[in-house]
Formats: sequence, C-alpha cells, structure tokens
Amino acid sequence: MIACAGLSGRMARPHVFMSLLLDNILTPVVLCFIMGMIARWVKSDLALPEAMYQGISIYLLLAIGLKGGAALSDTPLTVFLKPAFATLVIGLLSPVIAYVMLRKIGKRSAVDAAAIAAHYGSVSVVTFLAASEAVKRQGLEAEGYLPALVALLEVPGIVVALLFVRSEGSSSWSKALHEVVTGKSIVLLIGGLCIGALCGTQKLTDVQPFFGAAFKGALCLFMLELGLVAGKRLRDAGRAGLRLLSLGIILPPILGAIGVAAGLLSGMGPGGSAVLGAMAGSASYIAAPAAVRIALPQANPAYYLTLALGITFPFNLGLGIPLYIHLSHLLSPWL
Repeated sequence: MIACAGLSGRMARPHVFMSLLLDNILTPVVLCFIMGMIARWVKSDLALPEAMYQGISIYLLLAIGLKGGAALSDTPLTVFLKPAFATLVIGLLSPVIAYVMLRKIGKRSAVDAAAIAAHYGSVSVVTFLAASEAVKRQGLEAEGYLPALVALLEVPGIVVALLFVRSEGSSSWSKALHEVVTGKSIVLLIGGLCIGALCGTQKLTDVQPFFGAAFKGALCLFMLELGLVAGKRLRDAGRAGLRLLSLGIILPPILGAIGVAAGLLSGMGPGGSAVLGAMAGSASYIAAPAAVRIALPQANPAYYLTLALGITFPFNLGLGIPLYIHLSHLLSPWL
C-alpha cells in the first residue's frame, strides 16, 4: 500500500501526466491513425481496399478472442465473476448517463439521443487495444481475461439505449438486436474466446506466430484506415453543432472514471482498471451503427458517427488513455 501510494504521488505530478501523454501519442499505432487523418485532410488518394480492411478487422477480432480465451482458461471463476459483474453494470449505466446528458445538455431529440447513447453504451475494440498497449509500456500488468469483458460490454448498452425509444416499432427493434448479437464482432470475439478457452495456451502455440507476431503490424494498417475515416468525420463535424460536439469530449472522462473505479472495486489492478476505464469511455463504431441503422433509421448518422469516430475516438487515443492510467494510479490506494 505504501509503495502504491508513493507511485500515486508521483503520478499526480503534471509533468508525469505529460510524459504519459507523449508516450501514448508517439507510438506506431497512434501515429498511423494521425497519418490517416492528415492524408484525408490534404485530399490524398490513399485508401485501403475494402476487402483488405474487412480481412484485417476479422483477423484482429479473432486474435483478441483467442488470446482472451486462453487467459480465461487459466483464470478461476471466482476471480472473473466480480469484474464481469462490474462490466455489465457499466454497460447498463453508460447509455443511461449518455442519454440524459444528450437530452438535457445536447438538446437532442429522443431518437437521436438514443442512437448516440447506443454507441457510448457499447465499446470500441481498437480503443481497448490501444489502452492495453499503453498500459504495457508503463510496465503495468493487465488481466488476461479483459477480452472477455470486451465481449460482455458490446451488447447490453445498445439494448438499453434502444429501449428508450422502444415504441418506434418492435419488428425493427428485434431485427436490430439480432444484427448486434450475430454481427461479426460478437461472433468472432465470443467464438475466439470459446476456442481459446477450450484449447488453452499450449494448443494455441502452433498459430501463435500468425496471431501474435503479426498483430501489431495489422493493427497499424487498421488504424491508418480509421484515421482516413475519422478525418472525413472530423472535417464534417460542423454539422453537429458545438453543444453536441462538446459532449463527445465530456462523456468519455465521465464514463471512463466510472470504469476505472468499477475495475478497482472489483479487484482488478491499476493496469486492468485503466483499460476497463478506456473501454467504458469509448464509443462503438462497428456493432452500434449497424443496430441503430436498422432500429432507428430516422436518426441522423452525422451525429452518432461524427461523435463516435470523429471526436471520442481521437480524444481517447490521444488524451483519454493517459488520463485513465493516471486516474487509476490516483484511485488505487483508496479503492
């Protein structure tokens, strides 16, 4: 406890946070994202072929699932239950907070507020990956079962957000739920988790060179494409209005702080709690848009896509992740 308090004291210094910030930004993954944004702004013809982008996304999701499943097979159920429960609570609470703030502060209609809240109730897998890498660079341990928590956080928040406008039609709502549950992100994550858990670390050794060594390189290419997409969304951000755009920066630290506190209270270490905070403060741009497009076709994509991918994702990638690591150190002596 004394050592942890001493570390917390050091982390409280502003220059330490700035060091965290620079360490987070000056990495190949983040710089590839920035390069993509710049390429979009200067109207470069740079683009990843759609088939390549889809292939990389499938590779990353399956690799995350396999790794998480292998770690889950070595984790006692009693250790996993509390973090799993905390994650479900985050998934149920986040869209409620987001919806209320979008209605009261953002002045959005019920439909648009629910559509945006669905994105904040779910999770960005790439933000999870970036946070995991940032935690490792700080010499912190992150629990191996975190990918299982990613899968747990993917769906509940979307369901809760859509319940706010349940009267929009049961057929479209049920179809949207089916789209989320059977979408590639859930199928690949849960499928990978099951394969990894059944095989264990030893039986995954044969595929480790493909799913391990090449992982970060594939992530760099994926981030390049996301930078291109985010650059376009950020360029069109004026349509959303300043009041709404500000929520894209305000919501992540609020939800992220809840995630960090929940992680620490459930017995996770500072590293894992920081990653859970990044997950809670992120916004989905894979599962949620698919569900919202079906259940709430009248919702404005310029709002929910711009906030999720054009504002919140870059914020978390640059400022949010160092903030969650910093906050985790500050709170760990007390929770």
